[in-house]
Amino acid sequence: MTTKFSRRSALKSVAGAAVAGSVAHSLAARLEAAETAGGAGLKGRIHHSVCKWCYGKIPLETFCQAAREIGLRSVELLTVEDFPTLKKYDLVCAMVSGVPGGISSGLNRLENHDRIVAFYEKTAPLVAAAGYRNIICFSGDRKGMSDEQGLENCAAGLKRIAPICEKHGVVAVMELLNSKIDHADYMCDRTAWGVALCQRVGSEHFKLLYDIYHMQIMEGDVIRTIKGDAAKGIPAAAPFIAHYHTGGVPGRNEIDETQELYYPAIMKAIVDTGFQGFVAQEFIPKRDPLTSLRQGVHICDV
Repeated sequence: MTTKFSRRSALKSVAGAAVAGSVAHSLAARLEAAETAGGAGLKGRIHHSVCKWCYGKIPLETFCQAAREIGLRSVELLTVEDFPTLKKYDLVCAMVSGVPGGISSGLNRLENHDRIVAFYEKTAPLVAAAGYRNIICFSGDRKGMSDEQGLENCAAGLKRIAPICEKHGVVAVMELLNSKIDHADYMCDRTAWGVALCQRVGSEHFKLLYDIYHMQIMEGDVIRTIKGDAAKGIPAAAPFIAHYHTGGVPGRNEIDETQELYYPAIMKAIVDTGFQGFVAQEFIPKRDPLTSLRQGVHICDV
């Protein structure tokens, strides 16, 4: 089973399924509780999360128990129906899923806007009431559309969504994915395109999910992209990033010495930007899944 199939299938299966101050307060309280309850020797400079779809065979309740023991603060890419289980284990959902259309049918098509806006109208208050913050969205595939037209269409949809998110103190977050290996034809496949979209929308309630695995495949130069390089005239993408995902390249497997990325340096660069959000492990374990997850968390705990 390929990564592409797993991720698309997981999102498709869930697709149908407060004010800013109160949300921030609730989230901060939960993070503090998680830190005190079982940091598992973690340093506390990275807020650790994990994407549940990579561990599909483990029941959510069992997985939440294990996540707490490892020291994770969040289990994500879940829907509002899963919130009671998360709360039972004092975990948060750092990235809420369930947007209709999933990855391939997104905001770059005007005909999709009404149903995606309706999803945010329904979901944003529930996410806010739970004390969570981020709700995922996608550009959709190109299907012959130019990137400029896609920017225009996505911005139009997000300008309808941003006021909803602003009202409830949550954030719509578009994921950057590679179109080379896993998500052929996906439009939001370059950091510069995603940043340009954020600038057109012009709201702090729309940001990007920077998936390190995907962007290493598409463009590399991960640390310079995140932090910027004034000497080279490269602006930092960090101000437009709300969330990060990990994954080993090649193969989206363990993030250890078996692959080309050195995650401690990447995590240090993220910390250096002042980032206060979550970093989620999103790799497909080839070994014992929970042992690999624990290893990944500790590699990223700089």
